[in-house]
Order: sequence, then C-alpha cells, then structure tokens
Amino acid sequence: MNRRVFVVDTNVLVAGVITSRPDAPTARLVDAMLEGRIIYLLSPELLREYEQVLLRPAIARLHGLSSPGIETILTEITANAIWREPLADTKHSAPDAKDSHIWALLANEAQAILITGDKPLIDNPRPGSSVITPATWVDHFD
Repeated sequence: MNRRVFVVDTNVLVAGVITSRPDAPTARLVDAMLEGRIIYLLSPELLREYEQVLLRPAIARLHGLSSPGIETILTEITANAIWREPLADTKHSAPDAKDSHIWALLANEAQAILITGDKPLIDNPRPGSSVITPATWVDHFD
C-alpha cells in the first residue's frame, strides 16, 4: 500500500483543536496526527506557527488549554511527524508570503499533499503539488 505524505496547514490543526465535534474532519485529522495514523511533514517554521496561533488569546479562549496543555499536544505532533528543514522555494511564491514555509515543504517533498481550509491556497496550489480539504482527507485517506 502506498501511504501518502501530508502537510497539515495551521488553520486545520487549530480548527481540530477548538472544535467540540469529535467527528469533525479537522478533529479526526488532529486525532490521526496525535495517534501517528497519518504521515505528515513538520518544519521549524510550521511548528512555530502552530504554537503562536494556539497561544493567541482569542484561540486560547476557544480551546481552553493551558500553555502546558498546548506544549503536550505540540510535543506529540512533533514526535509523530517527519521533520524537515527545507530550503526556500525559489521557483514559486505562495499566494500569501506568510505561507512561504508551506511552499518550501511542498517544494522539497514533491509527493506531499497540503491539507488546508485556506481558500487562497486551495484556489492557487503550488504548481506540481496537490491540495485537499480536511473533508477530502477523511473521505479518501482516513
């Protein structure tokens, strides 16, 4: 069986952490990450972004986790990930410069599939890369 490799965008991780619905596609995806049932890439920049967004006061109010609770989640996510320190993508630019680190991961792992809910990334995928939503991941890969 050919297992796919994914890049999980921050909006997906955060949505999975804050949802109250355990059957939501984002929650199922985060559970798969925490349980090691999905192969996914992680870089220093993406991990830093996960942490920064989860620590935002408005987001923290929604998930109700303490800083140590967030640290525990991020430690598990890191432990189950394939760690990469990719070079910048010099051929293509992300629709938003803040997503350049995602483009770098995709450029360095040609077969990786981005999972996102970010419409600009869905509508303007990195050339040569695939982009899917969390619902598509549940339908085809979970």
